[in-house]
Amino acid sequence: MKKQNIIITQINAGMMKKPKVIGLGEVLWDMLPSGNQLGGAPANVAFHAMQLGADALVVSAIGDDELGVELANTLSSMGLQHSLQQSSSETGTVGVHLENGIPMYSIKEGVAWDEIRFSNELDELARTADAVCFGTLAQRNHVSRETIQLFLSRLSPDVICLCDLNLRQHYYTKETIIDSLKACNVLKINDYELDVLSSLLRLPNGEEAKLQQLAADFRLNTIALTKGSEGSLLYTADELSYISAKTITVADTIGAGDSFSAALIMGLIQKKSLRHMHEHATRISAYVCQQHGAMPVLPKELIY
Repeated sequence: MKKQNIIITQINAGMMKKPKVIGLGEVLWDMLPSGNQLGGAPANVAFHAMQLGADALVVSAIGDDELGVELANTLSSMGLQHSLQQSSSETGTVGVHLENGIPMYSIKEGVAWDEIRFSNELDELARTADAVCFGTLAQRNHVSRETIQLFLSRLSPDVICLCDLNLRQHYYTKETIIDSLKACNVLKINDYELDVLSSLLRLPNGEEAKLQQLAADFRLNTIALTKGSEGSLLYTADELSYISAKTITVADTIGAGDSFSAALIMGLIQKKSLRHMHEHATRISAYVCQQHGAMPVLPKELIY
């Protein structure tokens, strides 16, 4: 029987007036040639949301090992709150190498974040959240998948529930994708993922028509489509915003999409106009692309 005790929970009561943004799913070490860096899309989103003014929290699981202790200590040193279950499985790691600045991943299986279990604490967090970010990767194992879906079912209808599909290798199924689309009200995808959805769901021809069909079929309030060097789109039933990509010197693109998601979440919470939040998300993700790693400290001029 694997240990699944909650070992670390940090809640700062003084920040409760800020919107509570939860990153639910994988937290791990990206094993880069330059050294280990903290990662995992939900954790990245939570970190950037924290920088943008949220009471952010990472919900995941770590191993009872040195990497797990280091991971929890690193989150604490960054000021990022966390609720981490402890598992006898090892802390998650991902081998990463860069090809022209683009990360290529080798994701270790059977790790702690595959075994996140539902608890009374998670039930309470779901009932008090203002926004949640989740994806399909942490649902590759049935244990975490059932926990994530149960957590999402506990959310109030007015909670911003952002799904970043984050399709990686073979770690997704049509069923998981559809369940995730049904559970969220904001969708963040890239152009590759839109192609996958088009094939799986038989979406119509034309980019805007595909987004329109997705929004209608799954009752999505907002869809963010990132297109790399071709820029990005924000889509709602009433408005479409397109911004071309900035000309920048890319260090790596790790975490850039996650910072975009965090800015989108905070813009929606603050009820910013679609164009305003899109411009802000674009500036932040461009900055992250110019830094190494997924969690650089944002300059003051990007925090508002």
